[in-house]
Amino acid sequence: MKMSIQKLFAPVLLAVALAPLALTAQAHNHSGNEGRDAHHERMEERMEERRQEVYERAEISAEKQAELNEAYAEHRDAMNALREEHKERVTEILSEEEQEALRTAMHEIREEYRGKHGKRGYDDHSDGNADSE
Repeated sequence: MKMSIQKLFAPVLLAVALAPLALTAQAHNHSGNEGRDAHHERMEERMEERRQEVYERAEISAEKQAELNEAYAEHRDAMNALREEHKERVTEILSEEEQEALRTAMHEIREEYRGKHGKRGYDDHSDGNADSE
């Protein structure tokens, strides 16, 4: 019976633990990137659903799930801060024109790579087996 109660309340506890993060994410706006923000938000939701599925399959307690979610949020925040710091440094080094040229070159190279290797970097195999070569 105890296991079923934990499974019953685990999603509720997770939702309560994640609510402040969701509100913070909604309040945070990357100026001019609304489309990217919506995509990023959907991706975060899918990752959250997968984490929850993994927690349930691994029978992780609600308390430890909350701790893991907090550790994940701290990691994500640290990575975002590092990314912003890097963007500021690039802004100090390159002019607007050089930044645009760099973005364009990176986009072109990424598209060329995808053309050769597929979207995720894997060759398309008709049999679905990447090791068949």
